[in-house]
Amino acid sequence: MHDYLYALIGGVLLGIAVVGYLYILGRIAGISGLISQVLQGQMQSPAVWFLLGLFITPFFYAQIVQPDIELSSHPILLIIAGLLVGFGTRIGSGCTSGHGICGMSRLSIRSIVATCTFMTAGFITVYVMRHLMQGGV
Repeated sequence: MHDYLYALIGGVLLGIAVVGYLYILGRIAGISGLISQVLQGQMQSPAVWFLLGLFITPFFYAQIVQPDIELSSHPILLIIAGLLVGFGTRIGSGCTSGHGICGMSRLSIRSIVATCTFMTAGFITVYVMRHLMQGGV
């Protein structure tokens, strides 16, 4: 199966999950908000099951597709990157998935601006890393 088809299927499933979460529970399925609920001890929350599904699914996917994934960064750098993303999530009042999927689908101006900011920063980072840094990536 072509890689783009996997991405399309994943996007459709994610959209169904987000819409289902909104219409069934009346809550937005932004990941940072769900993690916040769990960290605040709301273990009876449906957020636990949603996050558990997000955590377990890649293991099932790896059994079916057996992707060739290689991490070339040092684990400490990955941890620092994750902490910086978490910090930015708090400052930005939500994560990329919350703003990009949930917020934009509700036509939230704040989410549209945030998503444009994320994308622009990503474009600039890729350009700098591939064209301006010595040796590129």
